[in-house]
Amino acid sequence: MARITLIEAVTMALAWEMEHDDSVIVLGEDVGVNGGVFRATAGLQQRFGPDRVMDTPLAESMIAGMSIGMAAQGMKPVAEIQFMGFIYPTVDQMINHAGRLRNRTRGRLHVPMVLRAPFGGGIHAPEHHSESTEALFAHMPGVRVVIPSSPRRAYGLLLAAIRDPDPVVFLEPKRIYRLQKQEVEDNGEALPLDTCYILREGEDVTIVTWGAMTFETLKAAEELDKEGISAEVIDLATISPMDLDTILESVEKTGRLVIVHEAAKSCGVGAEVAAGVAEKGIWDLKAPIVRVTGYDTVMPLFRLEYEYLPSVARIIDGVKKTFED
Repeated sequence: MARITLIEAVTMALAWEMEHDDSVIVLGEDVGVNGGVFRATAGLQQRFGPDRVMDTPLAESMIAGMSIGMAAQGMKPVAEIQFMGFIYPTVDQMINHAGRLRNRTRGRLHVPMVLRAPFGGGIHAPEHHSESTEALFAHMPGVRVVIPSSPRRAYGLLLAAIRDPDPVVFLEPKRIYRLQKQEVEDNGEALPLDTCYILREGEDVTIVTWGAMTFETLKAAEELDKEGISAEVIDLATISPMDLDTILESVEKTGRLVIVHEAAKSCGVGAEVAAGVAEKGIWDLKAPIVRVTGYDTVMPLFRLEYEYLPSVARIIDGVKKTFED
């Protein structure tokens, strides 16, 4: 069993599915000869040829539009957008066509495409390279939004995304692309979409997070444990549609909820988690819900990006607020 990074798990999943399904096509800027800006597609063009791993012009709207057309005609395109800050030209295609085609044709056509993009801060990138705007895509009916948090999760969830009959936006937390290694068996087994994953069980407080912030959250949970606070950590994994039932079950047990994400606070996915628990589980809460998030501003340049991102200390402070009278 290979011990690999998250980015290597993405490559492994792409290779498995291309090997076993001739309809899978990879396309994007520099994904072929150069193997992608982060090397996610390294070696795939040499292995599967330029007809299945295609370099495209610098035209994100075209990449999404071409993927929608190919998907509607029976192929399974996996398109790469180099950074989430460049993904906005695809919004028109995704909201007006990818998410609606099944409904528009009353089920005659569907769009089994994946739109991959690295997202989030923490690598000292310039402007437009560190956005966390997953909520934009979570607003789109008919579009799944999936975010892995580890190599094992990336492998299984990407396989599931490629096999899904509907469009999936697959956002990869680039800060942890090479931060850890896990043993990942290359066996083609997908993980279920639309479900949360409990990363750590606890009794006193529920912490919901996703993507790269799972690292700081798990570290905070370890520190809280030393102080006698047992935190249950939930990885949301599929942002939309959301598995609220798992969160409600956890809150019923712990009575407290803290939500951690690096996107801006206002209108973020965390607000949806909080609203869902307020609507269906408010009588289980012993304290107000707390959100620990990025700020309502553009992601700052590298000298300040760790002032923007939630830290272990901020998460611990957020948890302790739920224990105040």
